[in-house]
Amino acid sequence: MEDLLLDPAIRLWVIVPIFLITFLVGVIRHHASILLQSATKLDVEQVKQSHALIRTRFLRDHGKYIPKKSFSMRKSFFNDKENGYLKTKKPKSAQKNPMQDPTMMMDMMKGNLTNVLPMIVIGGWINWTFSGFITTKVPFPLTLRFKAMLQRGIELTSLDASWVSSVSWYFLNVFGLRSLYSLILGEENAADQGRVMQEQMTGGPMPNDPGKAFDAEWEALEITDHDWAMKNIEEELLSEYKQNEVVFYRKDKMI
Repeated sequence: MEDLLLDPAIRLWVIVPIFLITFLVGVIRHHASILLQSATKLDVEQVKQSHALIRTRFLRDHGKYIPKKSFSMRKSFFNDKENGYLKTKKPKSAQKNPMQDPTMMMDMMKGNLTNVLPMIVIGGWINWTFSGFITTKVPFPLTLRFKAMLQRGIELTSLDASWVSSVSWYFLNVFGLRSLYSLILGEENAADQGRVMQEQMTGGPMPNDPGKAFDAEWEALEITDHDWAMKNIEEELLSEYKQNEVVFYRKDKMI
């Protein structure tokens, strides 16, 4: 089939409206999700446990910048076999599964309502309003396997697979505006349809066992040795100062 010549009016009356509708619906969906989201209550014990793990990681990563005595005192506070924090404050039971929380289940239902329903309604309206339009062409050749993805609503076997129909252009905008949403709404936004569907397919992040996290952190801190990075700092600073002084002296002489 010969190459097609598209009417410039398609850009104004098909491509741009679909892009704007998809973007504005994503913004509305983001704010609607924020309004419908229930207020979450923080568990004080979980906050304490997470902060303790953060402190032990900081001690392992940055303990070389404090004296050995200070490092040993902190390590003993966390890892003492009888009175250590990671031993005495270790959680006895795992965290509750969010799937058993009615509030969490209600939030998931609200998320499905704000994400799936607008996508079905807007997609059906675009399929009815802009049916049969060819919007653009991919700037590289594609195989025939891409026709089902890029040419929804157009059944032409002789049409090159690089052409994109209006319905496929809508789905490309739904999953392709992630960077624009992140720039305008932030990284953790509800308008990113790809991230929302990925979380729904994987079931969302499952809670980790805090008891196992405490055991793993205890073992990691136990094998961590102190290697003071400030051991010869006076000599290094003095040597660097002398080198800089020589450089400044030479520059003054050249001037």
